[in-house]
Amino acid sequence: MSLLLMQTLPAIIAIICYLTAAGLQWQVANGQSFNSKLIKLAGLVALITHGYAAYLDLHRPEGIHLDFFSVGSLIGWLVAALVLLSSLRQKVDNLYIGIFPLAATALLFNQLGIDTSTAKHYDGSLVVHILLSILAYSIFTLAAFQAILLSKQEYQLKHHKTRGLLRSLPPLQTMETLLFQMIWTGLILLTLSLVSGALVFEDLFAQHLIHKTVLSILAWLLYAILLIGRHFLGWRSHKAIRWTVGGFIVLMLSFFGSKFVVELLI
Repeated sequence: MSLLLMQTLPAIIAIICYLTAAGLQWQVANGQSFNSKLIKLAGLVALITHGYAAYLDLHRPEGIHLDFFSVGSLIGWLVAALVLLSSLRQKVDNLYIGIFPLAATALLFNQLGIDTSTAKHYDGSLVVHILLSILAYSIFTLAAFQAILLSKQEYQLKHHKTRGLLRSLPPLQTMETLLFQMIWTGLILLTLSLVSGALVFEDLFAQHLIHKTVLSILAWLLYAILLIGRHFLGWRSHKAIRWTVGGFIVLMLSFFGSKFVVELLI
């Protein structure tokens, strides 16, 4: 079996399972009854097959392949894994509706996209920096979806809608607590990523990373201000949602925007 077929077949299975799980969870969110264990099983199969496809794509004979689409697929896989694991402890299954199609889309683009960089061997310290960055981006992606879900929940409460999505979510306070736990975790990882990046890269201008650095620091400041406002001023609700989504947009521009410019335009 060729490498292309070995990578394409599990990717197809993963996409089908992601979309199936998301579709079934959408029905549950709209009041229909369905076995949650089967939905989780579909998500698990998607994660396993997606992980295998990502492994084959990242590990090449000539080194590690970390181009624009490969990293996007890896982040999609990690976010989906975090959601599935979180759903075992918290009632956040409705995050499947947004996260699983996102992971499927990232995987699909990786399968259809052309290679924007060649595989190569990376220094150990650089690998640590890359992993910390991907973990931070993944956590903040999850926090952004949590914020959107929180916004929807708050809207339904204000308009006295108690069916569908609202009925299947934890209390508003629990949702807010979970959101800020994600932000704290993401900020710690982003801090470690910035510190490791400063140690790894001696000349940010030569590496075409000045855009990424400036935007990453800006995102760090936005999240830090949000946490300070939460602690000292009691920020919550709309302010928390706006700052979370704003920080996420800046962070995604820092990573995918910079990577897009460096790999596809320069």
